[in-house]
Amino acid sequence: MDRKQLSAALLGAGLPPESFQIPGIHSHDQLPTDFWFLRPGSGGWEVGAFERGTYDVRERFRAESDATAWLYRALTGHSPM
Repeated sequence: MDRKQLSAALLGAGLPPESFQIPGIHSHDQLPTDFWFLRPGSGGWEVGAFERGTYDVRERFRAESDATAWLYRALTGHSPM
């Protein structure tokens, strides 16, 4: 799964749009108080939570597919198809 597929899958699973951010794919006009994120990081991808104005990186991955699978599981409780 890539970033575009992840965004569609999360919205399809019923997650509110303000609950996650994927730069270049799914962003916010006004920054919510808290949300989960997927973003490019040093040498790969970072996933984590934004809370009270702070980005908290929970995991780092080399492959985009591993990062998107982790975030999908974290937000839905299910493995991606």
